[in-house]
Amino acid sequence: MNTRFILSVLPLFIFGGLLTLSDASKVVELSDRFIDIINEESSWLIMFYAPWCAHCKRLEPIWAHVAQNLARVSSIRVGKLDCTVHSNTCRKFGVRMYPTIMFIKGTDIHFTFQGDRNTEDIINFALRVSGPPVLKITKPKSIDELRNKKQVFFLYVGPSDSTHPLYAGYHEVAAKFQPLSFFYSLTNHEFIQNHVAMTTLPTVFVYKEEMFFEFDKSLIGHHPDDIQSNLTQWVNTERFETFMKVTSSNIEDFLSTNKYLVLAIVEENKLKQVPSHMIHFRSMIHNIIKVHRDKYHKHFQFGWIGSPDLANRIAMQYLSLPHLLVLNSTTNHHHIPQDEPVQLTHEAVTMFLDSIFNQSAPVYGGNTVGTKLYRMYFDTTSSLSDMWRGNPVLMTVLLIVPSMFLLLILYSICCGNILDADEEEEDDCGYSTDTDYHEKKE
Repeated sequence: MNTRFILSVLPLFIFGGLLTLSDASKVVELSDRFIDIINEESSWLIMFYAPWCAHCKRLEPIWAHVAQNLARVSSIRVGKLDCTVHSNTCRKFGVRMYPTIMFIKGTDIHFTFQGDRNTEDIINFALRVSGPPVLKITKPKSIDELRNKKQVFFLYVGPSDSTHPLYAGYHEVAAKFQPLSFFYSLTNHEFIQNHVAMTTLPTVFVYKEEMFFEFDKSLIGHHPDDIQSNLTQWVNTERFETFMKVTSSNIEDFLSTNKYLVLAIVEENKLKQVPSHMIHFRSMIHNIIKVHRDKYHKHFQFGWIGSPDLANRIAMQYLSLPHLLVLNSTTNHHHIPQDEPVQLTHEAVTMFLDSIFNQSAPVYGGNTVGTKLYRMYFDTTSSLSDMWRGNPVLMTVLLIVPSMFLLLILYSICCGNILDADEEEEDDCGYSTDTDYHEKKE
């Protein structure tokens, strides 16, 4: 038999034909029978997709890189499953949108990825959820290796005794936030004595911006529920970098911090590049939180948006670029400086933030019925406008042509009634005239 023919039609079958390996990467194509081979020893990172989904198509090359990288550093297998063909399996795992990225280990451990769909974030997610909630550090060099990665992580320092309230609370919080951040424990405090000032043990640190920041233990009581509640709130606000990129995918996470979101609005091109004058504006906003961290960090989360459309939907108007927008995450009110953003200085921005905190700055938006209705109107008109700019010919076919047919139908109905009325009037007049004529003749 022709060898070339065999290679062209014969897929690589695994587990007796249950799975096939993608040609372009180490991504495994799954079927409905995937459920039959799940076991506690195997870990899977799966993309549930539909062939017609544009977002799924954009994720394909990223997914291939994820599979290749995870194959080198872990035993996690990467697969994908077509929900238009294998709908039963998708329903079993509660898939409601495409693409859905899920980590699956055994029949009970399922984690759904909620972050930005880039290679680094997806890999970090898979590595976090594949292990225990809290990873133990046993070597001094491990601290340096973690610091070199320049990732946000949490560190418990002290005896790993489950009966101790702080460690028990830390472990519970780590299990809750495991898909979102890394958590470590360290029994030998000498491993970090060169990085932090000596403190009473046990304690908890967060590492970001190349520095360790300690959890304020004075804020908690002695009751275990108080410890866990305060740790949860602290971890939820500290798991972000000081100045992060805000997107439509992660903005809900930022809103959960109940802080003011200070957003520098710029515009990225298709290559993720930002014009130089916008970079200068973004750097100025970033510098403010670096210089005034003690003043603003507790109540303000700083970041930047590279998509003006997202900022416009928040402000319900078209903002000039670059721009500054502050969003109240608890009330959905927002603040915009009165001065032109391009003329803002370091001092002017700090004064603006101070006026927001003391509630003297003008307030816009909110959650009133009128605001919600106007937001719906703005979102609709903005979407139609974007569609028109993107493909005017298609929009003409979809909107203008049907509208013309509708107007023609309405015109025909209205004109038909008018013509009918005229004919009736002419008949009546003709009958009366004819009668008069005969009467006169007689």
